[in-house]
Amino acid sequence: MDRNSNGEEPSSWEELYSINLIPSELFLKFRKDLQGLRVGLNLELYNAPINDYQAKIVLKHLAPDRRLKFIYEPIRQDVRILSKKIALTNFLNLQVGVGHNFRMNTTGWKWKLTTCFGGDGISRIRNKTSLGVCPGVDLRFGWRADYVLPEVTG
Repeated sequence: MDRNSNGEEPSSWEELYSINLIPSELFLKFRKDLQGLRVGLNLELYNAPINDYQAKIVLKHLAPDRRLKFIYEPIRQDVRILSKKIALTNFLNLQVGVGHNFRMNTTGWKWKLTTCFGGDGISRIRNKTSLGVCPGVDLRFGWRADYVLPEVTG
């Protein structure tokens, strides 16, 4: 085992690693099914890495083979059409789309690779949990766990 800064060896494995649980997001989702479409209003609050909020209007087709969704963000004046997440592996997903921002008058392709492991070069695990409050209303909260594992040499 490595010696700590004052020259003593750690007395247990718990002193060698650290895990920091952080609530990172809170979403309140309102949904209504209308004539083959699901209309949603998402109110999103973010805690980490910065405090931010977003409001989104989401339209999805109710067909089981739906492939696209439409998102409008009134605060940022952004419109996007996104594919559903495509599983590349058990832990890696790809999502592609096209978007337009009315404030900056720009249009472009967007793509995103997502995983539940890692991010920004930091040892991190991310997870989201949804809770149905009542029919048509969901509360989703996300958390992340930053961890530092011991350096093992030998």
